[in-house]
Amino acid sequence: MTAPTTSPAAPGDENGENGGAGKGGRSGKGGEERLPRPDAGGDLFDRDALPAPPGATAALLRSLLAPLKARVAVTCLLLLLQQAAVQAGPLLVAYAIDRAVPALAAGDRGPLIAVGAGGLLCALGAGALQYAFIAVSARVSQDVLLDLRGRIFRHAQALSVDFHERYTSGRLISRSTTDVESLRELLGEGLQELVTVVLSFVSISVLLLWLDLGLGAVAAASFVPLYGMVRVYRRRAREVYRSKSTAMAAVIVKFVETMNGIRPVRAFGREAANDADFAGLNRRHERTNGDALLEMARYVTGSRLIANTAVAGIVLWGAHRVADGSLALGVLAAAVLYLRRLYDPIDRLGMFLNSCQSAAASLDKIAGLLAQTPSVPEPRAPRELPPRASRDPGREVVFERVRFAYRTGGEVLPRFDLTLPAGQTVAVVGSTGAGKSTLAKLLARFYDPTEGRVLLDGVDLRDLAGAELRRGVVMVTQEAFLFSGTVADNIAIGRPDATREEIEHAAKAIGAHDFVTALPDGYDTDVRKRGGRISAGQRQLVAFARALLADPAVLILDEATSSLDIPGERAVQRAMATVLRGRTAVVIAHRLSTVEIADRVLVMEHGRIVEDGTPAELTAAAGRFADLHRAWRDSLA
Repeated sequence: MTAPTTSPAAPGDENGENGGAGKGGRSGKGGEERLPRPDAGGDLFDRDALPAPPGATAALLRSLLAPLKARVAVTCLLLLLQQAAVQAGPLLVAYAIDRAVPALAAGDRGPLIAVGAGGLLCALGAGALQYAFIAVSARVSQDVLLDLRGRIFRHAQALSVDFHERYTSGRLISRSTTDVESLRELLGEGLQELVTVVLSFVSISVLLLWLDLGLGAVAAASFVPLYGMVRVYRRRAREVYRSKSTAMAAVIVKFVETMNGIRPVRAFGREAANDADFAGLNRRHERTNGDALLEMARYVTGSRLIANTAVAGIVLWGAHRVADGSLALGVLAAAVLYLRRLYDPIDRLGMFLNSCQSAAASLDKIAGLLAQTPSVPEPRAPRELPPRASRDPGREVVFERVRFAYRTGGEVLPRFDLTLPAGQTVAVVGSTGAGKSTLAKLLARFYDPTEGRVLLDGVDLRDLAGAELRRGVVMVTQEAFLFSGTVADNIAIGRPDATREEIEHAAKAIGAHDFVTALPDGYDTDVRKRGGRISAGQRQLVAFARALLADPAVLILDEATSSLDIPGERAVQRAMATVLRGRTAVVIAHRLSTVEIADRVLVMEHGRIVEDGTPAELTAAAGRFADLHRAWRDSLA
């Protein structure tokens, strides 16, 4: 009799986790995320895509670079000076051939010595400036990536629960790793190549026109077909790299989901099926990588063909002009050197476009993620809850004409009114899909009602800041999630500023102190990933100690004993009696033994409250709860 965890975007998803036991990971009714089979027709890998609003990608890049404007300007200046030192070389060669060598033949060594000293200074200067550029640009790129990763992490935490129930953790990991890495390649290497190509093109074109107008004009004309090739490559490569990024994300998602669900995978023998699915996704990624390489190969081949043809034609024409005396040999030599420097970066421009398309696709995805807004926003003018009386720690909860429906239109809770007096413990029971967990999540403000409002001591939950709400309402889930770290750290999540004495007092009150002190390092024992070092019942006791330490006015227990054995359930029920005392509590009941501690029972069917009364009243009546109670008693016989 468990109620599914519902989501505005994913009806029927039972736990919001990324299980990997079945094909495609998460399953359920229509609406939630399912990875397509590798042989499925069409590009289904983008069904989770979050398209970036127009201009969002450029705005994101500007916001990342804005705090670093001074250092960006320094990197540009360093690169400009480095290019000036590099481009002076062919001019020195031309001067040496046409002036210094004839002067040396006439007995004057001065010009040749000057050329040698100038070449040495240019080489040393270019090397020093290149080193300085790399040092400064590396710092800029690392600061940008640090900022971007932080933004992704903070924004993902701020997004509402319904977003995380429809957008898998694997895709979030892909955004903060693979996509950020694509931007690192662009900032670390691509931008240098772009600036180098642009500076080379401008400076060499000007120098060629200055050296000889005819040679410069022919060289400039050769850029017309090269420009056409760049435009074609950009258009085709953009789509290829979007597919590549999406395919890589699908691989990460499948891997993360399978590892998160490794127990059901092993329990149901899904290894072979998952291997087949993963192999299909891997092949898709291989194909998209191959497509990217082919596009790059076409561009490099075509650009080299155009460049080599232009150089050969210019050299032949220049040699003819040298022979008839209309062009100096030094000028031709300098022109040839400049032409090689002009066309050599064309290959590197392809590499930049390669990085640029990959980074653009990744930035689009990141911008789309960062453009998401919480469906449960913070209030613009937050209110505070009225003070609590110490002898009456609970608060009144009122559901006022509340209705809740999925964004896709499926109604979960028809309009209803409900009042929970302060200090009352209310058990909510019903069949799977009755809406029990949705009721609890509206109270925890994981979702906002479609209509109506939820009041806490007369204050609309939407008017409470997140910190104020979490001080007033705490939810303990069936999973009792523990983070890597010590037992004390996990209990203190309820109140991070708590002292060790307060942490231990909460554990003692719950009945967790004895098992904690029996651990190898007591409260300093590392519980490891998801609390795997201790049992499910012990994890639940730690979760209750965490809730007791937080001292909320309203406590929600969602299936808190459903996964426990009988001894563990009894230990947790004793803890529940302690933690619920005097508080307003909503207990989503899986086992009717939990109902015995409740003051009041609500029976739900199809989103409606069909019975409401004390456990004794409903047991005595000939209704749904009486049938459930009778079946439960028979199961214990």
